[in-house]
Amino acid sequence: MHGDKKNLPLVALVGRPNVGKSTLFNRLVGRRMALVHDQPGMTRDRKEAFADFMGLSFRVIDTPGLVDPDSQDISKELSEGMRQQTLEAIKASRVVLFVIDGISGCTPYDKELVKFLRQQNKPIILLVNKCEGKHGIQGISDAASLGLGEPLPISAEHGQGMSDLEVLIRPFVEDPNAPEEEPDDSKRPLNLAIMGRPNVGKSTLVNTLLGEKRQLTADIPGVTRDAITLTWEFEGHPIQLVDTAGIRRRSRVQESVEKLAVGDAEKTLRFADVVVLVIDGSIDPDELIEKQDLILASQVIEEGRALVLAINKWDKVLKKEKVLKHLREQLDVHFAQAKGIACVPISALKEHNVGPLMKAVLKAEKNWNRRLPTAELNRWLEFKIDGHPAPIVAGKRIRPKYITQVKARPPTFVVFTTKAGDVPESYKRYLVNGLRDDFDLLGIPIRITFKSSKNPYAP
Repeated sequence: MHGDKKNLPLVALVGRPNVGKSTLFNRLVGRRMALVHDQPGMTRDRKEAFADFMGLSFRVIDTPGLVDPDSQDISKELSEGMRQQTLEAIKASRVVLFVIDGISGCTPYDKELVKFLRQQNKPIILLVNKCEGKHGIQGISDAASLGLGEPLPISAEHGQGMSDLEVLIRPFVEDPNAPEEEPDDSKRPLNLAIMGRPNVGKSTLVNTLLGEKRQLTADIPGVTRDAITLTWEFEGHPIQLVDTAGIRRRSRVQESVEKLAVGDAEKTLRFADVVVLVIDGSIDPDELIEKQDLILASQVIEEGRALVLAINKWDKVLKKEKVLKHLREQLDVHFAQAKGIACVPISALKEHNVGPLMKAVLKAEKNWNRRLPTAELNRWLEFKIDGHPAPIVAGKRIRPKYITQVKARPPTFVVFTTKAGDVPESYKRYLVNGLRDDFDLLGIPIRITFKSSKNPYAP
């Protein structure tokens, strides 16, 4: 991912002793490296490690606790040495995570530390730790008065609030001008599920995909005892058929694939990247998408999976153009949040168009895995705002300032803006449709959330 870890951006943890910095350090690093104990001052020297935190790569430094000068626990000489260690860490850092204790709240010395941190002219993210359960109310209330922006309640010990922390850290550890590397998924099989109502041709399609002309390699047990996968290749791409109903050998494909109906959909989707929903194209066009199809498709999209429609028995369809038009209209009405779903006419029995179907699957999976460069996203956001400014609410215009993609599979974005709670659904749809059209993210769910924040690059 990164050739030289020493050049990764640095994140500094700062706070008085015993607020949970070492526990948070261990959480970010992903393993127990810093000593954790109730005694103040357990961290005497800077401890630095490489963090691969929820897809973000950076260095994190656990600073010595900045001890209250009036404390009798540690000598004045040692206290000054710890302060100097912390100052050096802050100067080298890209962003400071200032941690306070959510249970005891802010002490007078926490407020002194805020003055000290402001003098260093570094961006600060304010964390209120130990907020598990109903704890932390006092700390959150106190933190809000520090003037460092909205505090983030977390529990480093229990892992609560980590996804929100990832969103706040991301702008500082990503280089917006650097080309972003796509993860190398070339060796990871694409997990494919075949779904649909009974008797639409799912079994025939599976038999065609796994036929003698395919490169069937092995029966591989899945990640749970009742999940079985069959692996083959399509044009050099490893494909894994996911069947939680339990396909064990080709002679039983016909029987077991029929079990992939609505009742098994939720379990099946846990293992799938892309879902092919098979529809019988030979029935009356007005009945082409029935309630059960809509339920299955909705489950796929709500789970955030990529969806491709296979219109089977196409050799029996007489009014082909009418069927395609009707199907597209139904999809646009019911699944506006995943516009552009690929619809591929096939005949599984005659092996017609199975190749184009699999190409549509590969394209859907590629879109599902897409990561967009931060700099390009923010140029796009500026263009979209110029073309259609956000609305005015209570006399003040909503001002989106910054956008970043926080994850792929499916593409998920966060927009930092003023008045985040007032962004209307119509403007959210405007941005989502813009992302889909301008970046060719067709046929997959796109998720977008809004957070109130100052410019992430401002202190």
